[in-house]
Amino acid sequence: MTIRTFFAGQEIPRERVLQWERRRALIVLKRLGGQPFGSEDLATLRYQLLKRKIELGSDGIQRILQRELAIAQPVANLVARLSCGLRRYSVAELLVDRGSAEEFTHWFMQRTALNDETAMLAAAPDHYMIRTDANGAQEVIETTGGSPLVGRFLIDYQDLSSLRSQPDGTYSHQTAGVARAENGRVLGGVRHQFRDEGKGFRAKLTVEFPAMIVPGAVSAHRWHLACEFANWIEAAFSPQ
Repeated sequence: MTIRTFFAGQEIPRERVLQWERRRALIVLKRLGGQPFGSEDLATLRYQLLKRKIELGSDGIQRILQRELAIAQPVANLVARLSCGLRRYSVAELLVDRGSAEEFTHWFMQRTALNDETAMLAAAPDHYMIRTDANGAQEVIETTGGSPLVGRFLIDYQDLSSLRSQPDGTYSHQTAGVARAENGRVLGGVRHQFRDEGKGFRAKLTVEFPAMIVPGAVSAHRWHLACEFANWIEAAFSPQ
């Protein structure tokens, strides 16, 4: 499978995305109290990091991150309040040479509904917890973009009410939802759109950040998007 990455129309070599993932994997593994052993190639680091996350479990990870989470939540709320509903968009596009938009969106929403935490955690080093609660909302603990702090939020894929991005009629499928803090304050949202193209499909991945966030964090988050969705796409179409 070939996955091509584009930021603002400019193609980014796949190797650069993999290099970004490797750097983040080393940082997160050490943050979680692990040490790379043997080869530090990406496949080995992915295995070690996922194993460490599973060993710690969500409770253990949250204990390690509790100070960061305590600082990040009020900061996120303040930035959202000062933004008055205005947004900045982080956008990455992927062009995949096989599969279909319908197949991938079905796989992704199925993994979400089944609360497949392993599939969610494995997609990106900065995923510390992604799980679906009893109401169908997706609870996420991750480092977004270039933020120095990890954050927690909920994505409700049944709620599109406060999204500012508009759906593109040329895309046949989407996964979209509002992102909220634990206290219910709207922080932003996601609108990920997919369409068949050539022998495969194109993904237009959009995260809505509060307008008052540091602009560099918005552009930096494109690497996160490119990493996680490329890995999810490969997982969706890998032989079972």
